Amino acid sequence: MTHRENWKVQHERLHVKHRGHEAMHAEMVLILIATLVVAQIVLVQWKQRHHRSYNLVTLVQMWVVPLYFTIKLYWWRFLSMWGMFSVITSYVIFRATRKPLACRTPRMVYKWFLLIYKLSYAVGVLGYLAIMFTMFGFNVFFRIKAEDSMDVGVIMLFYGLYYGVMGRDFAEICSDYMASTIGYYNKGGMPSRSLTNDICAVCGQRILVDVEEEGFIEDTYQLSCGHIFHEFCIRGWCIVGKKQTCPYCNEKVDLKRMMNNPWEKTHVLYGQLLDWLRYLVAWQPIIIGIVHGINFTLGLE
Repeated sequence: MTHRENWKVQHERLHVKHRGHEAMHAEMVLILIATLVVAQIVLVQWKQRHHRSYNLVTLVQMWVVPLYFTIKLYWWRFLSMWGMFSVITSYVIFRATRKPLACRTPRMVYKWFLLIYKLSYAVGVLGYLAIMFTMFGFNVFFRIKAEDSMDVGVIMLFYGLYYGVMGRDFAEICSDYMASTIGYYNKGGMPSRSLTNDICAVCGQRILVDVEEEGFIEDTYQLSCGHIFHEFCIRGWCIVGKKQTCPYCNEKVDLKRMMNNPWEKTHVLYGQLLDWLRYLVAWQPIIIGIVHGINFTLGLE
């Protein structure tokens, strides 16, 4: 029996098993829809009222939930990559939370998370292209099985999106902590230190290049509020660290003005996609588990 014939036999058995259960299936669908609506309302209210605790719990779930399925389903390749990412990121977070903060730590932190961000972006795009490559049948020209090319595309897309979300969330935590430690940033009030024109509020280091000058390694960027930063620092703060306000005065940053290169605007859209994806990875398994629990309690198969 071929694979397709076997699939047809199993599909027919499934129809026979569930024949006459239309009313029960409709009830299960209503339970699913109601649970999704209630969960969405609860999560939105939680995020608006207690943003910090919501982000922390979501990040922990993002970190733990895939680990559970990885061990259960023996996905050792993902587990090895997850382990390397966790070890290096743990060291970076350790460096970012030390007091006093070493002068080179902020830039090291932003470089690591910017690397993760760009790698996840590239891997995600390649995965998406591989999926499109298979859907349009181009795999036939290279004698690649559709199942193999589709599997590679889905895996790469998942890797890119997952590590992109994790990197941005950890970068946000490190950004808050480092900026507060340096003293030029206070999320809930006034900074503890006064900022001068020759100091970058993100890393606390001196600015050596004027705004009008072109730097050899890195340029200097001035926000609409008038405060000046290293271009690398302010881009890491806004794009990777998910901050859309000035690190010193909390005035809103115009990201469109910052992105002079049209290709850089895709990074902002990618960041918004990662924020949306966090809900699917972190909370969707919990919601589906609640739905299964309700169905089991009511005796619905």
